Amino acid sequence: QVQLVESGGGLVQAGGSLRLSCAASGRSFSSYTMGWFRQAPGKEREFVTAIVWSSGRTNYADSVQGRFTISRDNAKNTVFLQMNSLKPDDTAVYYCAADRRAWGQIVTTGDEYDYWGQGTQVTVSS
Repeated sequence: QVQLVESGGGLVQAGGSLRLSCAASGRSFSSYTMGWFRQAPGKEREFVTAIVWSSGRTNYADSVQGRFTISRDNAKNTVFLQMNSLKPDDTAVYYCAADRRAWGQIVTTGDEYDYWGQGTQVTVSS
């Protein structure tokens, strides 16, 4: 059974940094694309970034380009989201997701992802 467990959220001041982790278990993820999405109160879920596990190719939403970095640790089966220069608009619940049918591609639509973590809250104060 595939499980994704996020950690690392918290409260930070604007301009600060946080690193989120997503521990993946239950199978090999070498053919998967792993993504991060977020949802703020009253807003729709939005794509943040994703990484193709096998190649390391990445994609970022315009709103986080240059501030956020996604990476993965093959040995630990873990995906990371390094978030720098955080803004109050980054406040949201952040979700890790896995797309098992990606086959090297990156999709930004949440409905295409098969597995989701429980989410971790990130709050950025002004």
